[in-house]
Amino acid sequence: MVAVSALALAACSGGDPEVAQANDEVLANYVPPFVMSRLDFGGVVERRFRRLDVNQDDKLTRNELPKRLQARFEEIDRDHNGSISNDEWSTWMLARFDAQDANHDGNVTSDERERAREMQDADLPTPADEPVGNTTK
Repeated sequence: MVAVSALALAACSGGDPEVAQANDEVLANYVPPFVMSRLDFGGVVERRFRRLDVNQDDKLTRNELPKRLQARFEEIDRDHNGSISNDEWSTWMLARFDAQDANHDGNVTSDERERAREMQDADLPTPADEPVGNTTK
């Protein structure tokens, strides 16, 4: 506690300008840790399905998917009927979440996401990745 107070006091006292600039650069590039629970992700999955379903017919067609997912259409469309139901979408997305949850604690952290990226797995979307528009249903 004393060390933290000393650092805070030193930062506020206008000390070395080079140190202050270095600290500012570090803070400017700071990315807070990411943690998402399976429950929270389930909500993201549902909202994302609704936003992607442009014509609001409760199914996704290939042209409603983001370009990066269009190649995986057949994988997601488990019954191969030419459209993706909310159940198929949720099952596929939650399986991706579970695959990234390395310690099986029901949460995906920044470290687990990074590990998945290194293993060439597609990154899980976050709420910030949700498409804009079509928010009513």
